[in-house]
Amino acid sequence: MRIVFMGTPDFAVPTLQALVDAAHEVVCVYTQPPRPGGRRGKELTRTPVHQLAARLGIEVRHPTSLKSAEEQERFAALDADIGVVAAYGLILPQAILDAPKRGCLNVHASLLPDWRGAAPIHRSIMAGDEVTGVTIMQMEAGLDTGPMLATVRTPVEDKTTGELTEELAELGAQLMVGTLIDLDALHPVEQDHEAATYAKKIDKAEARISWSRPAEEVVRQIHGLSPFPGAWFEMDGVRVKLLRAELAEGSGEPGTVLDDDLAIACGEGAIRPVRLQRAGKPAMDRGEFLRGNTVEKGARFS
Repeated sequence: MRIVFMGTPDFAVPTLQALVDAAHEVVCVYTQPPRPGGRRGKELTRTPVHQLAARLGIEVRHPTSLKSAEEQERFAALDADIGVVAAYGLILPQAILDAPKRGCLNVHASLLPDWRGAAPIHRSIMAGDEVTGVTIMQMEAGLDTGPMLATVRTPVEDKTTGELTEELAELGAQLMVGTLIDLDALHPVEQDHEAATYAKKIDKAEARISWSRPAEEVVRQIHGLSPFPGAWFEMDGVRVKLLRAELAEGSGEPGTVLDDDLAIACGEGAIRPVRLQRAGKPAMDRGEFLRGNTVEKGARFS
């Protein structure tokens, strides 16, 4: 097929690569514009999708909006059979959705209608879902409201958002390739809109750990926000991110260190950090962290 691909972050990279590997003709890639980054935060950095497309020799466009008639005419002139979208980051006007002969398909990282919106993987983990997955959806004007063509499921278990994102990216890439093969035989299924839940964008204010919450909720917060933005607490006035944790035995005043191996009391139960990152330092496992930081039993974290 003649495809226009639209995507931006690492999550979208496997889908673009899979389309090329499947011998589809990707005529153009749309992605977000280069933004300041690098070590000093000033160098213009291409998105992961842009970087892959450049290596593959595919034309890349990065408009800041698709609302103008000129941009819509440029898109339509590509004469695509279908548009494939994966975490692009811009709302597609109806003229864009209608331009490819067979419309636009979206790779969405949830089992729709659950977790429509910007942060489905984070929200699924933080909510305690046992299973999540990927849905291939025929796009329409609403936010992730279109009819579903295919799904794949996977257990959440104790995965972090970073780990689950990598897994779902690969699953979604293969599901999209299979969907395009079977497209003529698939029957779109309308979503149950009354059952929909929404995955609002993560606010950095959600990242501070409240030790008064039950231990299971604290672990889900830690895993759901790892690696970014990272759930955190303060130790001696310094911010420490928790990137992975596990449930631990014991109880006590919330935020209190219960033993010499860094079990921390919560509102109900306790957690034990597995991987931590002190501000300005690299991430490290608990043992290494404790060798470099004295944390006495009975200490209180805020």
